[in-house]
Amino acid sequence: MEEELLSFYKSEGRKLPWRKKDVSFYEVLVSETMLQQTRVEKVLSYYDRFLRKFPSLEKLARAKEEEVLKLWEGLGYYSRARNLLKAARMLSSLTSLPETKEELLSVPGIGEYTSKAILALFFHKREFAVDGNLLRVHSRLTKDDRSLATRKKNAELYFQEHLRKGDPSDLNQALMDLGELICLPNGMPRCALCPFEEDCLAHKGHVETLYPKKERKQQRKEEKRTVFLFFLDGRYVLRKRKEKGLLHNLYEFPNVKQTFRDEGSLKKYLSQEGIHFQRVEFLAKSAHVFSHLLWKMDNVEVILRQEAKDKDWIYVTREELENYAIPSAFQAIKKKIES
Repeated sequence: MEEELLSFYKSEGRKLPWRKKDVSFYEVLVSETMLQQTRVEKVLSYYDRFLRKFPSLEKLARAKEEEVLKLWEGLGYYSRARNLLKAARMLSSLTSLPETKEELLSVPGIGEYTSKAILALFFHKREFAVDGNLLRVHSRLTKDDRSLATRKKNAELYFQEHLRKGDPSDLNQALMDLGELICLPNGMPRCALCPFEEDCLAHKGHVETLYPKKERKQQRKEEKRTVFLFFLDGRYVLRKRKEKGLLHNLYEFPNVKQTFRDEGSLKKYLSQEGIHFQRVEFLAKSAHVFSHLLWKMDNVEVILRQEAKDKDWIYVTREELENYAIPSAFQAIKKKIES
């Protein structure tokens, strides 16, 4: 079983920049942080750009948060970037790298999964970091249909028992590729190419697509917003998002948690807010999905007569917008500016 898996990895495994032989602790940390809840294809360009800007822990530790967030723009889950910066600052002050699970868990942004990934991929210790790919492979191999938490524990124990000899780094990455390339999440898996074909209970029973068990998804909360594209004398308006939590410390186009039924109600609101304008125009609506939340946005262009008083607004040119980390939630407004 193990020999077949490693043979598959040698011939079919993906060639990824963080899989080089002399990979550093820092490169593993950056890649694993970026890969949390994000597909490999999207991470690739960000990873390369990030390492060119911050090639070492020490370089990243000296960075400003705004620089890091700007490089992260569009990758989402921005708390990962903040934690990565905190981790770099902590780790660069240590005399030696953390080598145990307990030590790694004390580092900002490193949880159970990432600690095991670092132990396996960098320190070559016998750990299995069970992500969606490993979970899917195990669920089909054993027809495990129990709860998610139980399946994760079962998967780790199964791989620990059955994969004992090879390099833990190769074994983890081989399983990840097996899940990504062969044991597909949507549609029929490519069982004829799978090194585990003869051992897979789901395949023997022709019930591959019934595993893993589908968890009931929690319904996303919906939130209606109006996003303003304020424009004055060649400059656009941004503000820094101050409230904690979602998109904290990133820059955004001013917005409110309400929508307006018509131009009259919109103009009334702007006047009440002390915003002097020449004209308003409703733009195309947009939406953005967060992990737990759906924003449904009305986008409005407002040509100002003068700068608004008592507002924490920043007035920037089109060129200067590139210096600010603006979440992809506002992609529709950015495209309007660029068009």
